[in-house]
Amino acid sequence: MPRKAAGLTALKVRTIGAGRYGDGGGLYLLVRSAEARFWLFRYRRDGKMREMGLGPASGPSAVSLAVARVKARALHDVVAEGRDPLADRDAEAIAAKAAAQQALARAKTFGDVTTHYLEAHEAGWRNEKHRWQWRQTLEAHAFPHMGDLPVAEVTTAHVMAALEPIWRSKRETAGRLRGRIESVLDYARAREWRTGENPARWRGHIANMLPALGKAQRVQHLAALPWAEIGAFMAALRDESGMGARALEFTILTAARSGEVLGARWSEINLSAAVWTVPASRMKAGREHRVPLCDPALAVLRVLLPLRDAERGDWVFPGPKGGKPLSNMSMLMLLRRMGRGDLTAHGFRSTFRDWVAERTAYPREVAEAALAHTLGDTVEAAYRRGDLMEKRARLMAEWATYCARVAAAADVIPIRAAGA
Repeated sequence: MPRKAAGLTALKVRTIGAGRYGDGGGLYLLVRSAEARFWLFRYRRDGKMREMGLGPASGPSAVSLAVARVKARALHDVVAEGRDPLADRDAEAIAAKAAAQQALARAKTFGDVTTHYLEAHEAGWRNEKHRWQWRQTLEAHAFPHMGDLPVAEVTTAHVMAALEPIWRSKRETAGRLRGRIESVLDYARAREWRTGENPARWRGHIANMLPALGKAQRVQHLAALPWAEIGAFMAALRDESGMGARALEFTILTAARSGEVLGARWSEINLSAAVWTVPASRMKAGREHRVPLCDPALAVLRVLLPLRDAERGDWVFPGPKGGKPLSNMSMLMLLRRMGRGDLTAHGFRSTFRDWVAERTAYPREVAEAALAHTLGDTVEAAYRRGDLMEKRARLMAEWATYCARVAAAADVIPIRAAGA
């Protein structure tokens, strides 16, 4: 490649004033100031002049004149071959980014992505039990097949290996598992950690390999204690020590959801008025709920009140780690220690509802309001604006009295026959 005699020299590169100076072969020096000097390669493509930077000509990372000429010669040859150096550079950058993404994807396992997904979404979930169940389902059924596998390599075979063993025996769990695997893989694709179709998608894919779960499948209700046995159970519960026992006792006495109880804060409690106000943000129906507190429920709170300090925060039922509430697992583990692993904390709401129906004359709407259930009749709900607080307070006091009564065997057997 011929070079003009009036080219640049190393001295000129260091000292020449502001301007643009050609060295021949498309190489130019652009000088903006004594400290700002840059190399350019100029070429014509499709009738238009284009410029490509070759690096600085000054400073600690300066490209020397000799090196700049070598780069310019190489680019001149590229142009002579009919290619566009800028287009080549962009293609290389895209390829490098893709390679980096592939390397990152290989480093991200399905287990890693599950953690990222939970961190991104669990703040929007109302209760800790849901967060625990979300992870537990994947850890128990998906992780053995793909937990340590790069997320980019998860295939239909891995998904099917997780689903098939429980698809017929644990239908509800299997359905949730498939949806949760799909969500994690969708998240991975959105983060560019994997490409292609989601192997856990139902329509047009998994649906072709597994039978539909069906809407008519039998609902599996949470285990509930028969209402006639609640007195004996509460007597045993009061003999148990620890925060989990007090949380479960309070849950039963208020007929509240376990998540609402575990998330309770002292700022929600009015001891003098005997009212606990659960904010809408923590309610399943998204509406504020006032809970009348019977005397035994207040007694539980007064036992816990002296434990309130800065380390435990504002939680009524603080967990062992400072600043966090008690875990829902504490109640489940307590029930197992009591030899009642067949029960769940949520099931006591059914115990309460059955007792109201069988042993009291309170109207249905009072019981449903106590459980913070939304009325199915939208017209009825529109006209009834109050929360039946006074009637609910009497109902909960009667429930507490019944919970304190240990029924004799003779009381238990003939109840339905006697029409009680």
